[in-house]
Amino acid sequence: MSRADEDRVSQEAATSGIRFLPVQQVPAEALAQLFDTITADVDDRWFHPHPFTSQQADALTRYDGQDLYYVAVQGDEVLAYGMLRGWDEGYRIPSLGVYVRPDARGQGLATRLTAFLHRAARDKGAPRVRLRVYPDNTAAIGLYEGLGYTFEGEECGQMVGFIDLR
Repeated sequence: MSRADEDRVSQEAATSGIRFLPVQQVPAEALAQLFDTITADVDDRWFHPHPFTSQQADALTRYDGQDLYYVAVQGDEVLAYGMLRGWDEGYRIPSLGVYVRPDARGQGLATRLTAFLHRAARDKGAPRVRLRVYPDNTAAIGLYEGLGYTFEGEECGQMVGFIDLR
């Protein structure tokens, strides 16, 4: 996705009333509610970067490291969760993870949140972003290929994709 496309997507998010906030700016209870939704979602099998517990939600809202954790909020509702992880462990290329609530899917929110996270990664000096996707998660594969990711091999039964941010 080009920078111009990212700018357009950011404008669309702003006009729809969606805000992207660091998880530290939302109540732990709101994040825990989203985590409950993730756990109940049948697609949870595809998204498991960490435990989805109220304890984890509380820890993330107090997190003070290099990795980035964001939510997409509309009004008081947390609609989506995104992260760029790996900097805390010393990696130059962060790994992306994005989850959108089932009732908020199909509206381009995953694209908007991913574009926002790409900008954040670029601002932190990341040359690329990495992700892993299960081969049967065709919706995610289509999304990421449409955003410019190329898949380069496999790791732990998942396809590994990269996008160049330069």
